[in-house]
Amino acid sequence: MEWNGATVRTWLERRIVAARTDQVRAERGGYEFQDDCDKAAAEEMVCAALKGKASVDVQSAFAEELRGLLARDEYIWRGVYNDTRFDRHVRSYIRKLVKMTKLNSGFGNTTHYQ
Repeated sequence: MEWNGATVRTWLERRIVAARTDQVRAERGGYEFQDDCDKAAAEEMVCAALKGKASVDVQSAFAEELRGLLARDEYIWRGVYNDTRFDRHVRSYIRKLVKMTKLNSGFGNTTHYQ
C-alpha cells in the first residue's frame, strides 16, 4: 500500500479527539485512573505535535520526525499527574507510531478503540 499523508493526518486528528475523550473519562474515574489519564495525555501530545507537520506527507520524513521526537529528553504537557510515567507513555506511543510508519499499516483504522 502506498503512503497517504491525508489518511495519516485524519488518523492523527481522530486520535486526538479519542485521547481527549479518554482523558475526560479517566478524570471522572478519580485517583485510580490517573495512569489512564497520563496515557491519554501522552497520545494527545504526540498526535498534536505531528498533525500539522509537512513531514506527514512523506513516509521517510514522518519517520525522521518521529525519531526526532523520541530523542527529546523530556516532554511537557498540561494535566499530567506523574511526569515519569507520562514520559514513559509518550516514548511508548512514539515507538508504536514508528512501527506503524515502518509497516505503513494501521492508519486506516480511525475507530475510537484500537
